[in-house]
Amino acid sequence: MTCIDTSPVAAHGAMATEGATPATAIPAAPTSSVTTVTLDDPGALDSARVGAKAASLARAAQAGLSVVPGFVITTGTDPKHARDDIEAAWRALGGETRTLVVRSSSTIEDGGTSSMAGVFTSVLDVTGWPAFVAAVAAVLSSAKAIPDIEMAPLAVLVQPQLRPRLGGVLFGADPVTGRADRLVAAVVEGGPDQLVSGAVDGAHYVLSPAGRLLEVQQPVLGMGRRERRALAHLAAEVANLFGGAQDVEWAIEDDGTLRLLQSRPITAFGHAVAARGPIFGPGPVAETFPDALSPLEEDLWVDPLRRGLAEALSLTGAGSRRRLADSPVVVTVDGRVAADLALLGVATGPRRFLARFDPRPPARRLRAAWRVGRLRAALPGLAGELVDDIDGQLLDVAALDGLSDQALVSVLERSQQALVALHGHEVLVGLLVAPGATGASGAAVALHALAEGRADGLDDNDVVARTPAVLALVAPRVGPPPVLPALPASCLPGADHSADASVLDASDQSALLREALRMRIRWVHELMARSAWLLGQRLAAAGRLPDAHSVRLCRLVELVGLANGAEAPALADRQIEAGSTPLPTMFRLSDDGHAVPVVGAHPSAGAGRGAAGGRAVGRVHVDGTPAAGSILVVSTLDPGLATVLPHLGAIVSESGSVLSHLAILAREFGVPAVVGVADAVRRFPPGALVMVDGGTGEVTVMDEALQSDGAGDGDGEDDTPNIELRGAA
Repeated sequence: MTCIDTSPVAAHGAMATEGATPATAIPAAPTSSVTTVTLDDPGALDSARVGAKAASLARAAQAGLSVVPGFVITTGTDPKHARDDIEAAWRALGGETRTLVVRSSSTIEDGGTSSMAGVFTSVLDVTGWPAFVAAVAAVLSSAKAIPDIEMAPLAVLVQPQLRPRLGGVLFGADPVTGRADRLVAAVVEGGPDQLVSGAVDGAHYVLSPAGRLLEVQQPVLGMGRRERRALAHLAAEVANLFGGAQDVEWAIEDDGTLRLLQSRPITAFGHAVAARGPIFGPGPVAETFPDALSPLEEDLWVDPLRRGLAEALSLTGAGSRRRLADSPVVVTVDGRVAADLALLGVATGPRRFLARFDPRPPARRLRAAWRVGRLRAALPGLAGELVDDIDGQLLDVAALDGLSDQALVSVLERSQQALVALHGHEVLVGLLVAPGATGASGAAVALHALAEGRADGLDDNDVVARTPAVLALVAPRVGPPPVLPALPASCLPGADHSADASVLDASDQSALLREALRMRIRWVHELMARSAWLLGQRLAAAGRLPDAHSVRLCRLVELVGLANGAEAPALADRQIEAGSTPLPTMFRLSDDGHAVPVVGAHPSAGAGRGAAGGRAVGRVHVDGTPAAGSILVVSTLDPGLATVLPHLGAIVSESGSVLSHLAILAREFGVPAVVGVADAVRRFPPGALVMVDGGTGEVTVMDEALQSDGAGDGDGEDDTPNIELRGAA
């Protein structure tokens, strides 16, 4: 008697086993009273006996759907002792003359939360008894190669192998965006195995629930109106049968028969199904807040920004009262700040076209023009007075270490009011006085001042004390005094700085005014940061906070309470999102607060197709075992990568379908994935720092500033004495 081969004759995914040499060992398994069952047998509905995949097909077959007939070697069957039963089922299926496909059907496959797509082995083109024996052994052995699931009961599904005209994968809802009003299908000539394995991309069809063609990429010959309607009908049938949108493998034979090969729940959706409302983006506020903020920093600085923007937009009529009331104007996601792009005139779309006609009543237009005209004329004087007033307030602040805790809280509260005015005036100047104005920038002035300070041998503290403008070179942060950045070679001490004076010679006074407002915003931020940090140091010294850095985890109301003797809040479960991924350029907020990218009409040269939503930044890995958090760049979505996928930061592939097994797993594990990125292996070399957006499909090489790995955050900052912001130059 020929025994079942336990050698690893098949890797993850589909493969042929012709010519395989049987071995003498068998996989050990407990015996079962029922060793084989056909798909039309009521016993095949028991997923504990036949596995989830076979049970779903049996349910579909017994409901009248067109399923390829077959049988199942049940879980717990010892193939050696059940040889006669298995061979009888094999002969009844026509195994002596037919080519078969031997597939896994685990009790943990195709569930509502995890599909295990492509994790277990399937063996194609099985002809003859010896090859069949080896294929069964390969399927049963495949579970042993997967960590943590070796003990999961595994059945073996056996069916005749089709030679279809067309095959593919059909989703009853968009698996990437989560939209339920469309179907997504990937189509190839022949069977779907080449598609789900990631070997080919396939044609991409987006259909309405009725089968109407909404979008197509690289259409396939023979995929016409009749076929599209048949797929839509199949999607509706399986959704009705199984109680929700399904991930379906299918095939169309030469005579036009549409066959259901597999049906399972869609296990992972994007957030876009619940995303609505304004379009946000970090662009307008990224210069002010380039990094993620702590909870305390959000409370200190974001609310004044929101209020200042809202007041400015209301004054200019750029946003109606209702529009402003319906929008948060400024939001934070994982500590990163973004603003309503439409309100700030950044986002474009159909409403921008209609706005040309200005449908407001004539009287309202007249009032708006009158208000804006008077404001534009008066604004330079008003903004100049505000700059002088803020400078005076900064000069009046006493040395912080001489202030009581309550006085430090008062500094924070009064500074918030100052920020509202500064932000509002900065927006107004930008909108009404200096739109597109050029001239001296705060960064240019800061670089000039830093170069002079370094040339004079001053350390960072002395440079800041002499010229606070250098603070424009570092983002605000509650913590020890900032470390100023290294200078480029052209600005190092000893270099010729004669040309640098030109940055201070700006002919556009409106641009200077705008930069003066921005500079005061940064100074007020620094005053607040140092006041809050001093409070944190005092509270830590008194044993009321674990350490000074814990103050960053407090909300402002909690810090005020601590300063007035209240109990310390529970901070153990809070964290600072300092390493959070940068926000998409344009996004909407989902109901659960996620940023859902708005896909642009013109993707960049580094874009592919988003296959699993989310964004990640990490170092590129190409060969060998990737480190946790790496961005794995591959030529194809090999199903054998399933074991390393959960530990990746993201995966990028030159080929592959958004509906392949590995893409499905990426969505389940929450790993961003992008497919179809041309020449990715060459373009993104090992070690490159890239950002992957699994929603838009963009893969971006990060700039040098983001590749510093936190340079400048060295030890010893706690010992640096505080520098007061005094004498605004």
